[in-house]
Amino acid sequence: MASKFKQISLLGMGVMIGAALTLNYSAIAEREPEPLPLEDLRAFSEIFGKIKSDYVEPVEDKKLITEAINGMLSGLDPHSAYLDKDGFKELQVGTQGEFGGLGIEVGMEDGFVKVVSPIEDTPAFKAGVKSGDLVIKLDETPVKGMTLNDAVKRMRGKPGTDITLTIIRKGESKPLTITITRAVIKIKSVKYKLAEPGFGYVRITQFQEHSGENLVDALKDLGEQNKGALKGLVLDLRNDPGGLLNTAVSVSGAFLKQGDLVVYTDGRTEDAKMRLTNSRENYLRPGEADYLKNLPAWAKTVPLVVLVNGGSASASEIVAGALQDHKRALVVGTQSFGKGSVQTILPLNNGTAIKLTTARYFTPGGRSIQAKGITPDITVEDATISSGEAPKMEVREADLERHLSNGDEDGAANKSPHAPKGDKSKDEKPKDDKARGGKGKPALEPGEIVSKSDYQFNQALILLKGLNLLQGRKE
Repeated sequence: MASKFKQISLLGMGVMIGAALTLNYSAIAEREPEPLPLEDLRAFSEIFGKIKSDYVEPVEDKKLITEAINGMLSGLDPHSAYLDKDGFKELQVGTQGEFGGLGIEVGMEDGFVKVVSPIEDTPAFKAGVKSGDLVIKLDETPVKGMTLNDAVKRMRGKPGTDITLTIIRKGESKPLTITITRAVIKIKSVKYKLAEPGFGYVRITQFQEHSGENLVDALKDLGEQNKGALKGLVLDLRNDPGGLLNTAVSVSGAFLKQGDLVVYTDGRTEDAKMRLTNSRENYLRPGEADYLKNLPAWAKTVPLVVLVNGGSASASEIVAGALQDHKRALVVGTQSFGKGSVQTILPLNNGTAIKLTTARYFTPGGRSIQAKGITPDITVEDATISSGEAPKMEVREADLERHLSNGDEDGAANKSPHAPKGDKSKDEKPKDDKARGGKGKPALEPGEIVSKSDYQFNQALILLKGLNLLQGRKE
């Protein structure tokens, strides 16, 4: 199992400028190769030769080969990509929670950079970059024609230097220009507060290497502040783009029973088939002390509401789906992003690597999240729509060009063929418990981690109080 742990380093969605991706690190396995398509390779060789001899300017062989590899991978889906030496190193650094950049997670759409989610407390977030923004220029350079890696390189740079993004935003009649000062991004992944006596609030901004330990510390401190067990807890995963898979397992495991299934993956190869339960070998490195043993006892039974929205992706969806399927929590908010695929990092001998989609992941009940997301038990819209204003359109996995399908081609329930037998959970349509907020969600005051006027948060608290009353009556 120790060897399997080394392969698992699952992160969020897209490419992050100062954040992370959904990844599963692995060496290239020695598998029997399939026969090569000789006719197509002859055509490739002929085209290569024509470019070398007839293109208007000389082109280096390395550039042509690199661009061919880029095109081959980017043509598969939005998350497969070629990583040069610098890109591979930056990716490895990104899981530590400290890196240089702007603090936005991005993908490509129609040749432009599309913002999946700005990360809280980063320069991009503070500058007003929003989910769904389409970046068309970096300083004075058009994005059209760049690869995603090239665009990311331009957006990265020395902390303290500025870059101007020209952005197209839905609802705006003309492009916006936003100047952002680059910084070393240090993300505090777990924030918490005692919302009111008996009721706690924990927000996970990204699933980093130590987020599981930080969650345990947060729960212990909340118990101490409350001078006893909590009556209810809000776990806020809104706009959390994902993070490490083993951390998603440990966060889920904080609230689940020992041995409960958290997530499983299914792909074409045996390496792509994994079942990750709430067991120490699935979230700890060999020899590492089990921090979940330090959890307060009430964490396993406290009434729990999980908040999600269109910016909740990958590891966030794993946690929400696991707690929902085990009926451990009520999931509240809006449909999540739908990033349900696993990208494996395959290092190459020359110091580069490819990021290749190798599997879909499934909730314990066998639901594929890919291109669909987690459907809340209770839909509560964000209170950002003013009277007469068009509804906000959130970008999701299903909106991305060439996105991987859900795997439900025949219209049947979104089940993996390897779903646990006897599990009757299914994808239900959203319930009618829908509420819409008022005329806008105010910005956070300095030092706040959640606004007192946050409509979704307040609805979660009301639900928790109701659950607490029902639980008291049963007892």
